[in-house]
Amino acid sequence: MRKRNLLYIGNRLSKKGSTVTSIETLGGFLKQEGFEVYMASSVKNKVLRLLDMLFTTLIYHRKVSTVLIDTYSTQNFFYAVAVANLCRLLRVAYIPILRGGNLPHRIRKNKKMSNKLFKGARTNITPSMYLYEAFKAEGYTNLTYIPNTVEMSNYPYLLRKEVRPKLLWVRSFAEIYNPLLALQVLEILNEQGYITSLCMVGPEKDGTQEACRKFAQEKNLDVTFTGMLNKSEWIQLSKQFDIFMNTTNFDNTPVSVIEAMGLGLPVVSTNVGGVPYLIDEGITGLLVPPNDPQLFAQKIIALLSDSDLAARLSQNARKKAEGFDWQKVKHSWVTLLNH
Repeated sequence: MRKRNLLYIGNRLSKKGSTVTSIETLGGFLKQEGFEVYMASSVKNKVLRLLDMLFTTLIYHRKVSTVLIDTYSTQNFFYAVAVANLCRLLRVAYIPILRGGNLPHRIRKNKKMSNKLFKGARTNITPSMYLYEAFKAEGYTNLTYIPNTVEMSNYPYLLRKEVRPKLLWVRSFAEIYNPLLALQVLEILNEQGYITSLCMVGPEKDGTQEACRKFAQEKNLDVTFTGMLNKSEWIQLSKQFDIFMNTTNFDNTPVSVIEAMGLGLPVVSTNVGGVPYLIDEGITGLLVPPNDPQLFAQKIIALLSDSDLAARLSQNARKKAEGFDWQKVKHSWVTLLNH
């Protein structure tokens, strides 16, 4: 039985006002496949969360075959470092799951720390070929590509016969995701005579939402801030909108974009990190450089003026998203964790 027991370390904070993360989605999927999955941590305070992660690892290390560690590129990177250090001390196998879109910068900035973390791992899961290639270029060889996954049956496809300037943005309000860019694009569209609306879904993280609210008010923009919604709520909400915006400055393979593609929303995104590996320009979506509201607005106008383009992108994107369905991806996880 021990072989099917796992410990999953990550930020499990959806009940504390944050978005659902992979520890809950992937952890739930693995449970469906018969694994016993212990999880940490749901503690909100960052210091106490780290202590809880370490304590949980200490408590469960004899009961599990593998420790999965969600590994980000910002401050949470050091959670992974600390947990991995403890795993090596306890001689339990661990697998970092590379979540952070800016991890290539992190491994160069903290080279010694990164070498211990990643080279000491059983393998490193890269959810995007972007990170796979970036880590390979830095000399890492213990890499396994397994993409992010969704349960596609939860995402009903809707082909929009008419594409209107009704825009949807779904992400945490954090500076790295650059939500202000969406408002700058909205302002440009208004100046060009379009009657626009924007719905922004996601929790506050670092004060960015307040800056967005202030900008929207000053510019008299039609913007709705919903706060955090659960998956079913924002999926239902998506039916009212026609274009999905992804404005981030750093990214890996964002699940929210995969979900939008599955729902049939034409996607316009910044071409950062792993996004160009997910979206093929002009085939499954439209890409723009980061921090370029003028070009972003032009791409949206292209969709508004060409319904055939919007329909083609929508249909192709749905097919691409179906490749991330759990029923297809699960075999890679089950084979790896049972080996």
